[in-house]
Order: sequence, then C-alpha cells, then structure tokens
Amino acid sequence: MRGSSSELLLDPQQELRKRKLLELAASSKGAKKQKRTCRQRAWFYSTSFLVMTSVSAGSSLLFLVPLYVDPAISTLVADFAPEPVTCTTVRREELLGIFNCSWSSCREGCTSDMYKCSHIYVAYTDHNDTRTEDAVLLVNIKGCGYPPEVKCANFTEDYGQEGAQFPCYYSRQNRTVVMAEYDRERQVRIIRHFFGLPFLVCFITSVALCIMHCRETGEGRKTAELQRHHTAWKQFISVCLYDGSLPPPASLALLHVLKRSLRLKVNSNSRSEKTSGKAQLL
Repeated sequence: MRGSSSELLLDPQQELRKRKLLELAASSKGAKKQKRTCRQRAWFYSTSFLVMTSVSAGSSLLFLVPLYVDPAISTLVADFAPEPVTCTTVRREELLGIFNCSWSSCREGCTSDMYKCSHIYVAYTDHNDTRTEDAVLLVNIKGCGYPPEVKCANFTEDYGQEGAQFPCYYSRQNRTVVMAEYDRERQVRIIRHFFGLPFLVCFITSVALCIMHCRETGEGRKTAELQRHHTAWKQFISVCLYDGSLPPPASLALLHVLKRSLRLKVNSNSRSEKTSGKAQLL
C-alpha cells in the first residue's frame, strides 16, 4: 500500500513537470517566431545606415588625406606669391639611379622609388627686383601626381627647354621653390571638400549613433534586469519541482505572482518614461 500511495503522489508531480516543460518549449518557439515591429525595423535600418555612412566617410579620409589634403596644406604653408613672375629655364638634368633621384621636377606616381628623374632649374626676378638663380621648378609642391592631372612628358616639353620663358609662382617661405601653376582658392576647396565634408559626416553620424544607443541602453536596462530576475526564479522553481522540495500548488502560485509583478513593473516603467518624455517636450 505504501508503494501504491507513493506512486499516486508522484504521478501528479510528473504530469505537472511535463506540462511546465511543454509550456516553456512553446514560449521559446513563440519567441523565435515573433516578428519585429515597425519601430524596431526603423531602428535597425537607421542604425545600419548610420554605421555604413560613418565607416565610409572615415575610410575615405584614409585615401583623400595623403593624396589631396596633405599636398594642399603644404602648398598653403609654402605661401606662394599670388601674382606670377617671369621664369627662364636655365638648365635641365636627366639623371639615373636611386641615389641621384632624391627629388624630381615631375614624376607620375608618388609612392614608387625613382630610378629616373628630371631636374629643371629656372631663374626669376621677384616683385622687389631681387634676382634668384637656380630655383627648382616643380609641377606641384610634392613634385609628383597622377594622370590625367599630371603628365610629365608635356610638362618637360613645355618648361624643360633651355631658355624657355613662362609665368611662374615662387614660394615666399623658400625662394628656391617655383611652380608653373598656382591657385590658392583651389587648394582651399580641396581641403574643404576632401577633408572637411567627410570628417563632418563621420562626426555627425558617430554622435547620432552614440545618442541613439546610449538612450536605448538606458531604457531597456531596467526591463532586462527584471526579466533576468524572472528567468532566474523560473529556473529555481523548475529545479525545486524536479527535486520535489517544493509542492506543485506553491510553485504555480509563485510563478503567477512573479509574472504579475514583472508585468506591473514593466508597465510602470513604460508609463514613467512616457510621462518624462512629455514633460521634456512641454
């Protein structure tokens, strides 16, 4: 009789455990199949757009700064005279060897080593009637560039002939540096468009992402904490049911109280957040 009575007591507990496991499995399946709301989709797509924009703008700076921004800044620092003077080509040297080509008047490509270079020297008289001999003629402040903007064959043919005269611009910081073409406004536009615009876009999108996700973290922190406590209590009750240390009616009542308290706290948090948001708007 004792064995049969114990079996009768265990059967309701086993049924309760099975029913509870089925409910947990159904709730997990329902959570997986839950679709995103319109607000969640808008939040996801806006975050993705801002991240891609910020990364693209930051990556573009890695290429634009050495190719365009740095030469433009160096040109402005050199302080070229705004009005041109007349330059006369004194001589041209064609050199071979990496040790002889530490610089070049014109070079197509700025990253590879030079094994052949052209040195063009000119003479000019500035606006103060000061004569300068053996000034170095450069296609730009770096002496290099990329086609079609820089074509060294045409540059050497136009300015490399001895005795050729042409308008040029000399640097007031280093009078031995001369360029055939100079436009200060163009250099400022390069800095503004190739550095200022990408940097501004990267900065604005980064700040927007920080504001969005810091606010989202603050709003969801309390709810996530309550849900973690609720999950921990559910696991504790499940363990007690398996061990038999907690009677089934008491476990069901405790689960009901936990669910109701969690629902009430989440609703109160949402109402307080809405009330604070309206107060800020007012």
